[in-house]
Amino acid sequence: LRQHISPVPQTLTSLLPSSHSYRGLTLVLTFLSYTSYHLSRKPISIVKSQLHPNCSALGPNPHNDSNSTTWCSWAPFDGDNYKELFGALDNAFLVAYAIGMFISGIFGERLPLRYYLSGGMVLSGLFTSLFGLGYFWDIHVLWYFIVVQVCNGLVQTTGWPAVVACVGNWFGKGKRGLIMGIWNSHTSVGNILGSLIAGAWVSSDWGLSFVVPGIIITTVGIICFFFLVEYPEDVDCSPPLHHVMTTSEKDPEAVTSNESPHSLSGQSSLDHSNSPKEPAEEPEAISFLGALRIPGVVEFSLCLLFAKLVSYTFLYWLPLYIVNVAHFGAKEAGDLSTLFDVGGILGGIFAGLISDYTGGRATTCCVMLVVAAPMLFLYNHVGQNGIGTSIAMLIICGALVNGPYALITTAVSADLGTHESLKGNAKALSTVTAIIDGTGSVGAALGPLLAGLISPTGWNNVFYMLIAADVLACLLLARVVVKEARGWCGPMARQRGYVVT
Repeated sequence: LRQHISPVPQTLTSLLPSSHSYRGLTLVLTFLSYTSYHLSRKPISIVKSQLHPNCSALGPNPHNDSNSTTWCSWAPFDGDNYKELFGALDNAFLVAYAIGMFISGIFGERLPLRYYLSGGMVLSGLFTSLFGLGYFWDIHVLWYFIVVQVCNGLVQTTGWPAVVACVGNWFGKGKRGLIMGIWNSHTSVGNILGSLIAGAWVSSDWGLSFVVPGIIITTVGIICFFFLVEYPEDVDCSPPLHHVMTTSEKDPEAVTSNESPHSLSGQSSLDHSNSPKEPAEEPEAISFLGALRIPGVVEFSLCLLFAKLVSYTFLYWLPLYIVNVAHFGAKEAGDLSTLFDVGGILGGIFAGLISDYTGGRATTCCVMLVVAAPMLFLYNHVGQNGIGTSIAMLIICGALVNGPYALITTAVSADLGTHESLKGNAKALSTVTAIIDGTGSVGAALGPLLAGLISPTGWNNVFYMLIAADVLACLLLARVVVKEARGWCGPMARQRGYVVT
């Protein structure tokens, strides 16, 4: 299909002079894309308080109804079971997202990424806006909001496999961890912007808290349609080296700095000289089972399930925990909880930098997960002893929890999607990314659900559950860590004259 639809935005071919410009544009556009995805997901957490507020604080009921405590709430969320209904809204999105992610990558490999991503963003804008239009259309039936959430969860799965595949197509392995660690801050930026935009209308016309983000993601999707370039080859730029084949290739990124594929030297130059083999240039997209056979995909997928379980439990429950344990107000608790995201940004950058330097993605994740377990225990027991301690512990825990999560969903996914076992077939990035993030999304749905079931027995038990999940995530990477360690020990042993078996 990609051969029959123009993969290159023709508006760019005469505007950008070099591969550096295209790579910069790809980073900016994919950053804005996923920022807008998260921006459109955030309003529901802000608007919940307006769907079932404390009506007695607003004065007497102007409608003179007998029910004076929920007269200002929005039906059907005005009953005593409103918490369960809010949970149904969250799980409708998260479960649909987890299920849809497993098939989204398969479509992403077989459709032009630019069309797939742009179409998904426009549909995401539509369903986000439809939730808000329920306010203006005066809709009070639960099924409407549930159906909109399910549809939104499904179409939002177009985002992550597409943006990771685009970035992976343009950046080689050498500096991928650091670049993607910085780039992955779009998640926190989107959450912050989504909170600010939704908060601007939540008390007056909460429908606009959804409609405005819906318009924003649609607009960014249209921009991506006209300006995003999927592959370096589409604009006669050199593809990056995903694997260092010889010791002389010190910097894989150096290859991508050339402005023309004909400037490559050695074998790469010969490969490009054989480019007239156009009829067979499109390799067959990898199957779901084929992607699972790539070494490391299963291990990192299961590790992400438990890592994302911990991360999303903090995302949904941290403000309430701070209110209950530290006795802050709701606003102060919300502001303080953003420090966990700040730590996540730092952790993602640190994890990417260290894994680039050492070449050990799994080892970096495992070390951070091992350190995270005792830090979670300490935060639960001493993290509320003063505002300074809370700030420090939240940043540290955010870095240790979200660092491995960010590394796996970005650089690791791109590495596995361009694994050497694929023999140059780049048609696996989207499928591999979808499998890894889809498995992680199962944990994202389970974490908040388990926290809700366990929290009545005490917050200590919730943290024990999180610590156990961290340990399991670490153990699931043990085989890959051993393999990386053997890779490091082999050259060292040979240098010392030992025989490695």
